[in-house]
Amino acid sequence: MAHVTIVPVMVLLIFFQHKTLISTSLAIQQQAVVDALRLHNVLWITKHESGVILSWDNNLTKEETEKYTVKYILSYKFFNTSHKMKERLQEKKKTIHVELHSGFNAKVKTQLFAKETGDIIKESGWTEFTYEAPPVYIWNLSCIIYNISFLNCTWHIKAEAPEDIQIFFWYRHVGKDFECQQYIKNTRKKNIGCHMKEKYFQPSKKINVNITVRDLRNNSRGLAYYKAFTPQTIEKLNPPINVSVSLESRSIKIHWKPPPTIGSARSKCFLYQVKMTDRKIVDVTAETYEYPFHKPAKKCAAQVRVKKDTCMRNKIWSEWSEPVFIPVEKTVDMMLLSLTSFCLLIFLGGFLTCVCNRYRCLKLITMPVPHPSDNIKTWLAADETRHQKQMSMQTEMLSEFTMGIPEENENEVVPQQKCLKESELDDLWG
Repeated sequence: MAHVTIVPVMVLLIFFQHKTLISTSLAIQQQAVVDALRLHNVLWITKHESGVILSWDNNLTKEETEKYTVKYILSYKFFNTSHKMKERLQEKKKTIHVELHSGFNAKVKTQLFAKETGDIIKESGWTEFTYEAPPVYIWNLSCIIYNISFLNCTWHIKAEAPEDIQIFFWYRHVGKDFECQQYIKNTRKKNIGCHMKEKYFQPSKKINVNITVRDLRNNSRGLAYYKAFTPQTIEKLNPPINVSVSLESRSIKIHWKPPPTIGSARSKCFLYQVKMTDRKIVDVTAETYEYPFHKPAKKCAAQVRVKKDTCMRNKIWSEWSEPVFIPVEKTVDMMLLSLTSFCLLIFLGGFLTCVCNRYRCLKLITMPVPHPSDNIKTWLAADETRHQKQMSMQTEMLSEFTMGIPEENENEVVPQQKCLKESELDDLWG
């Protein structure tokens, strides 16, 4: 049994040793083949409508390219910039949009990968290339779309630009070319911008801007510069619409609606900023915002602005909306006012109570009115009796006087009696 067990083990050991020797031999042979390739690259430039085409080639044969997976690493950087672009490609060319740059530095290297495992076998060294573009006489080219169908593009002319040049503008969008409708000029009557109106843009289709600088002396074709824009990235939205304020018991709520846009109008596409007097600006993704309740020293003004952020990143903020004012009296804390009034009433009530207790005001106010004494009652009764006697005597005297007057004088006496009675009544009431 022991002999039967040992024989298969010995066979397996011999098999694995033989396989390892074969694999090592193949690896050495493959490494020798790769070393013999001696990879190197050649680069060159061809003109393109919107830039240049950087192309390259290597010294691999057709059989070698079929045997290995070949890839290339491209790295390039424009003059006067610090940002490097790096890409892994399988093609042997790359279109580089020079735009308003004066040139770039590029370098390429070739990598070989095993098709079975995907492991890198060998790579060449870097092959460098420098491209210097024709003179660039303009800089800071920028475009903006506003009010859905208006386009403004502006640029600056460099100081070293020849005196006799003129700049012309056109753009291509959705397969159509559009000439500038109205140029913006500087004091030297040089075109430094273009205004277009009633133009409509497809959000996903690029706007390819062409700026041509021509020498007016020799009427040459001129130098053309190209730059591409995506409409949604250069759209300046109008301020939010229907901005309103509602006052709650402990907060101020601001409501608004998004403005029209050439791209997606989904709610999640917009980023808002809300600003109130004496408050920090707040970023908001919804179409409403609630401020904690506060009492400003003067009238509050609420404003909102917007830009595209999620669906298509856009750095251009809209203008602020018209301010919506919140009067001071509408922001009074009613609960605090009620509590203050209640405390004031309690204080005044306590103060008045203390004063009245100190000066016996309450005792004087609530003291009952005393009844007149007996002497006063006797005096009042005697005065009334005396007055009645006087009236009786005057009546008797008047009767005697009337009886002694003749009839012809009776009419004259009547007014005299009337006057006498009135004088007696005046004396009585007096």
